[in-house]
Amino acid sequence: MRPARPETTPGPVKRHSWQAELARGLRDPAELLAALGLTAAECGLGEAAMAKDGTAAFPLRVPLGFVARMRPRDPLDPLLLQVLPSLAEGLSATGFGADPVGDLASARGPGLLQKYAGRALLITTGACAIHCRYCFRREYPYAEHSAAGRHLESSLKVIAADTSLEEVILSGGDPLVLSEKRFEDLLRAIDRLTHVKRIRLHSRVPVVLPERVDSRLLTLLGSLRSQVVVVIHANHPQEIDVQAGQALRALAVVTGPILNQSVLLRGVNDSSRVLVALSRALFSVGVLPYYLHQLDPVSGTAHFAVPDSTAVALITEVMAQLPGYLVPKLVRETAGKSAKTPLGSFGAT
Repeated sequence: MRPARPETTPGPVKRHSWQAELARGLRDPAELLAALGLTAAECGLGEAAMAKDGTAAFPLRVPLGFVARMRPRDPLDPLLLQVLPSLAEGLSATGFGADPVGDLASARGPGLLQKYAGRALLITTGACAIHCRYCFRREYPYAEHSAAGRHLESSLKVIAADTSLEEVILSGGDPLVLSEKRFEDLLRAIDRLTHVKRIRLHSRVPVVLPERVDSRLLTLLGSLRSQVVVVIHANHPQEIDVQAGQALRALAVVTGPILNQSVLLRGVNDSSRVLVALSRALFSVGVLPYYLHQLDPVSGTAHFAVPDSTAVALITEVMAQLPGYLVPKLVRETAGKSAKTPLGSFGAT
């Protein structure tokens, strides 16, 4: 059942516009380290990793509000490790490639992917508010394979013609960095398709750029016929600060329960202590833990990988400390499979 809409639309504390905050984000690794009182040597980086042109293929991008949550003078800060380019990204590893979960093979139209029954996913943009170094679409060919510009109409026609599609997932990139007009036009177009019952938003923006959750966005989401499902992405409890919490609570009032997907990352959240704290922090602001993903093996990310045996042991420890509704499902996405594969106590190891 869809939650009742509030008589007045809630919103977080008024701050800079989200567009201004997005534009103020850091793009230079040297500036990021300087802001934290660190040097490249302390982080084990050479000149190539620190040069802006050296990260041109997948450049650094991080909002200032996210930087403010990092611990100064700590080269192993778990938020810093998620965004700082590393020399390890240049190392090749067996089994790691450009399209780790078979996105391109599942395309039904430009930027329209369908892997699972009853739902399809739109690659709405290649842009994000933050560039996470482990991103499984860091090598995705957005220019040719996204549902943007002239491609959007044809992808929407495919959805309109297939009445088996009850849910449309908006992903990217990140759909919440689209301009407000483009985002609203896209939502309205999907909402007019009466066989679509749910619109799912996959976004890291409410966590890393909470200014985006403003009154205009909340009013828009609350006005749709379709049920809106928001799935966020947070990996560490340190990411859930006061502003992110305000934004998430405001979203939950309008859309109902919010879900979180995490990625298990070596050096970031590969301890039961951190995972338990993350689940508690999320639930305190109206978010339910949903999935804990084993790393999608995209090129340049092998240094983040956690062995399956370790992952299963961790989730077993988490289950012993938390009620079931706070334990995310440990899963792996495999190209060509009709569903995600559970690991550990939720399924085969």
